[in-house]
Amino acid sequence: MTLIYADLTIELPFAESKKGRRAVLNAIKDRLARMNCSVLDASGEYPKEARLALAFLSSDEQSAHARLESIERMLESRFPDLRTELSYEIL
Repeated sequence: MTLIYADLTIELPFAESKKGRRAVLNAIKDRLARMNCSVLDASGEYPKEARLALAFLSSDEQSAHARLESIERMLESRFPDLRTELSYEIL
């Protein structure tokens, strides 16, 4: 088994408040939960930036990379107006 820890940084240029940021983050967290990822909101006080910590298990490194790619594709297709950066560590 392989544990993957990922850090997702999101820029929200249109969010005017924490409430607006929370609405977008809840939609993203719901999608990630459907992909069997554990998600933690690690955002700071600034409403135009957000950070999510992700963790999931995979059977091997190849399937872990495939799952990370599917997460990136989901973000691009479902949330095209957001700029995201996904960094990860395979343990």
